[in-house]
Amino acid sequence: MRIFFSVGEPSGDIHGANLIRELKALDPTIECVGYGGDKMAAAGAELHFPLVQLSVMWFARVLANITTFLSLASKADRYFRHHRPDAVVLIDYPGFNWWIARRAKFHGIPVFYFVPPQLWGWAGWRVEKVRRFVDHVLCTLPFEKPWYAERGVDATYVGHPFFDECPRQQLDATFMTAQRADGAPLIALLPGSRTQEVERNWETLYAAAAKIHENRPDIRFLVPSFKPTQQKMVNDFLAAHPPLPIQTHVGKTPEIIELADACLSVSGSVALELLYRLKPTCILYRIGKLDLRVARFFMKSRFICLVNMLADEELYPEFLTDRDESQRLADQALRWLNDESAFAKAKSDLIELKQRYAMPGACSAAAAYITRTLLAGPGRSVSHG
Repeated sequence: MRIFFSVGEPSGDIHGANLIRELKALDPTIECVGYGGDKMAAAGAELHFPLVQLSVMWFARVLANITTFLSLASKADRYFRHHRPDAVVLIDYPGFNWWIARRAKFHGIPVFYFVPPQLWGWAGWRVEKVRRFVDHVLCTLPFEKPWYAERGVDATYVGHPFFDECPRQQLDATFMTAQRADGAPLIALLPGSRTQEVERNWETLYAAAAKIHENRPDIRFLVPSFKPTQQKMVNDFLAAHPPLPIQTHVGKTPEIIELADACLSVSGSVALELLYRLKPTCILYRIGKLDLRVARFFMKSRFICLVNMLADEELYPEFLTDRDESQRLADQALRWLNDESAFAKAKSDLIELKQRYAMPGACSAAAAYITRTLLAGPGRSVSHG
């Protein structure tokens, strides 16, 4: 059995790797090929292109890479024609993945969407594409299954794969001991895994840290960077601005989140790790004025943060904005660190939500569903959860 993957985000690379491991645990002879990242390759996938390295967002960036996307779509089409995998698995990354789904369906190849795009939140009309090009949606949020089912899409709730990854993480004990040595309170500044997110949001996070430092000079700040080039961006900024007790590190996101008393984070799937580690957090997503207008026009969800969506209330104060919200970020972080009752209430709410939703098993459920459906034969589906 051969399965083609199309994955274009760093978080999707993690989920794809865990899904591949679960598929191979069920059947070691399964071949996994396609587009993804280093983690998928380490899990046993044969990468045709490192698509995760091309992770882009917003319209101008996509248009700048349109030639590459078109080339990759054509390459996938040729592969489907000449090598015909048994299935195609898409993970997040809407836009490009619709092209892959369209070509797979043209060749009669079953398409599974794992970690589907949040159409219910911003682009409900695109469910027509799901009906046309996707055979099975493997939902990661509990309310997605009924939403898709009401619109004629075969959907199964398997849980969120981020909660598969969190228990697997091996924290660097030496690093954590060194960071705890002075006993100072710690705040994590999480500027995002994509370079564009760092570019748009880091200045606001720095400004919030400066305001916190004015009130509480005993607090230190830790910044995890997804890759060295992003760390250099942050370090260059710090060198050109008034000094603050900020340290940057590459590849230490789980450790820094675990160490933190509270966090200021750019919106993204990292919010689920913040929930798993029970960290009170403010969520920031700063974008341009035009992007904000477009986003607000299309948004149907009350929230941008996955944790708030799960809770159906604003457990994590969130700021989708085109301006400097550093004062409000600083005020909320200081409230948690200065007011024990506020901190305890935030923790209690997170504990309750974690007990309801932050359970591992999504990738094993998805792997079982995919393999059983394929074994059932063309046009068949398997009831699951």
